[in-house]
Amino acid sequence: MNNGAAALLLAVTALAGTGEVVLSRGEMIEIGAGFRLPDLITSTGARLREVGTTNRTHLADYTGAIGPGTGCVLRIHTSNYRVIGFTSEVALRELAGPCREAGIPLIADLGSGLLAPEPQLPDEPDAATALRDGADLVIASGDKLLGGPQAGILLGDAEVIARLARHPLARAVRADKLTLAALEATLTGPLPRCSRRCARTRSRCVSAPRASPDRSAGA
Repeated sequence: MNNGAAALLLAVTALAGTGEVVLSRGEMIEIGAGFRLPDLITSTGARLREVGTTNRTHLADYTGAIGPGTGCVLRIHTSNYRVIGFTSEVALRELAGPCREAGIPLIADLGSGLLAPEPQLPDEPDAATALRDGADLVIASGDKLLGGPQAGILLGDAEVIARLARHPLARAVRADKLTLAALEATLTGPLPRCSRRCARTRSRCVSAPRASPDRSAGA
């Protein structure tokens, strides 16, 4: 898609329709230029079902909200801010079971675009782990951590992706050929110089022998 917001717009439109989108109050994010994701979600005709509080959301909040009117359950990574202290959130792997039992798609909007685990970013969620933990659809950006062109990347279950591709809105928000070419070059080309340097630094840190404490020095 042409950006991450467009990918989310298509996902909600195609999967939720006029149903409810279950979303934690702690993930109701404002992105660049003052655009707010809750406004984007409701602009599709879907209804927003807020659960939990700003700082704490529990599994029971989600399961209590899931019902006949639920279109999808949405998790949004708060990549541009962080709430710390007395907090609680529900892991994707915990949500996957109840969503699967109810036949409701689970969407993970990661935003930042990390495709696989990165040791230097241990707290940053990645697409591979989200899919392994049970997300039916993962949304990522091409122009942030991935370092490519502005794009919205959709990854997930083949049937879900096919459903999105068939929706009329997909034509309006699809990426152009230059964007696709730039994205392919990013994914298949050589590592950027900074990434190679980080890899070498990490390798040296791992292989360097640990210095023994000098016990000969006086107090």
